[in-house]
Amino acid sequence: MADSFDVIVLGSGPGGYVAAIRAAQLGLKVAIVERENLGGICLNWGCIPTKALLRSAEVFHQMQHAKAYGLAADNVRADLAAVVARSRGVAKQLNQGVTHLMKKNKVTVFMGTGTLKGPGKLEVTGDKGTQVLDGKHIIVATGARARDLPFAKADGERIWTYRHAMTPKELPSKLLVIGSGAIGIEFASFYNDMGSKVTVVEMLDRVVPVEDADVSAFLEKALTKQGMTVLTGAGVETLEVGPAAVKARIKGKDGKVVEDSFSHVIVAVGIVANTENIGLDSVGIATERGIIAIDGYGRTGAKGIWAIGDVTPGPWLAHKASHEGVIVAEAIAAELGNTAVHPHPMDRGNIPGCTYCHPQIASVGLTEAKAKEAGHTVRVGTFPFIGNGKAIALGEAEGFVKTVFDATTGELLGAHMIGAEVTEMIQGYVVGKTLETTEAELMGTVFPHPTISESMHESVLAAYGRALHI
Repeated sequence: MADSFDVIVLGSGPGGYVAAIRAAQLGLKVAIVERENLGGICLNWGCIPTKALLRSAEVFHQMQHAKAYGLAADNVRADLAAVVARSRGVAKQLNQGVTHLMKKNKVTVFMGTGTLKGPGKLEVTGDKGTQVLDGKHIIVATGARARDLPFAKADGERIWTYRHAMTPKELPSKLLVIGSGAIGIEFASFYNDMGSKVTVVEMLDRVVPVEDADVSAFLEKALTKQGMTVLTGAGVETLEVGPAAVKARIKGKDGKVVEDSFSHVIVAVGIVANTENIGLDSVGIATERGIIAIDGYGRTGAKGIWAIGDVTPGPWLAHKASHEGVIVAEAIAAELGNTAVHPHPMDRGNIPGCTYCHPQIASVGLTEAKAKEAGHTVRVGTFPFIGNGKAIALGEAEGFVKTVFDATTGELLGAHMIGAEVTEMIQGYVVGKTLETTEAELMGTVFPHPTISESMHESVLAAYGRALHI
């Protein structure tokens, strides 16, 4: 007889394992199915281990510039193997943490490949053979993988995806990064700080193209100042892999094609949802470009089947997946008769984005251009870090905060930052947007001194001609 559950979660990434925990907290009998590592890509091969790498690079960078702080650090060098080992250790620790959380919340874990076999049925094939689970509700949280270039598949030797780039056998002497989204720029920043000569190629007309145009312009200047070569409006036409190098033909924005050789190439041109071969057709779910359509609560078009995370419309971010996991778990509990939960639909306008390059980038809501396209008359304020005492004291005076308001209502439409620690500061604006704040509340908020967060206050004041320190 098949094991029966209230909820079965297919995939244990930051969406899946959070959904499982929340469902268990609500008194439901829960199972989770994972084919590789608990915690999914984010915890094991994405968000967390890359931040460990970037932290090592940041410390290395500061050690190399110790003189600027009145300190001496001679003969500084990086041990790449030790840096990678630290990163993998961090991932292992967190993987063990998720394992503990599953036990603590009495979530049954099935290690194996899961396939939908019709309404309420999930087949799991693993080391223990094949078994079929019964579930009143099934959550698809299978995540995504790196997109390959059609003319040059990643081989793990000369052409890398993010996964290869996290466990390099050697430091690239000359690195080509294709794509300047968050993944591409973070690895470009890491390897540049570690000593590689880095070139970034972006097909669109600016780097980090989803960000505000002012942020993109500032980042390109900062990366160039750090020694990177940044080519926008450009494309890689061919890659020819040799035993010791990769020959690339790059078409620039002027239409001219140049050839150059690189020791390694990182392909960061997007992701592909893991929705093939999981049995979606058995429950009547079709995808568009691999993406499953859902409503604001994660419901698919098939009764009892839900979807969260990278298999659903973007943004494809871990924290978005986790929040969706909570929403879906509560919506399922409500359908099963729990009257104490009141799930809310996902508001994608309040999802922050963070890029952990050097300098960091963080944003939430509409860019200035998108706000105008949406029909808003805007008031915009910008405050540079050079006017902030804490940033100067830290030696991190490069950056700014930009806020966008509706000129008529004072609604906070968007906030955009670049500089030190902005990925920590952005949550202040996220809370503000969630609470539907206006400029009046932000102006009336007391910001602690001395902190870089004072730049947030000054940016709001600047939008209304009231900035105090510029």
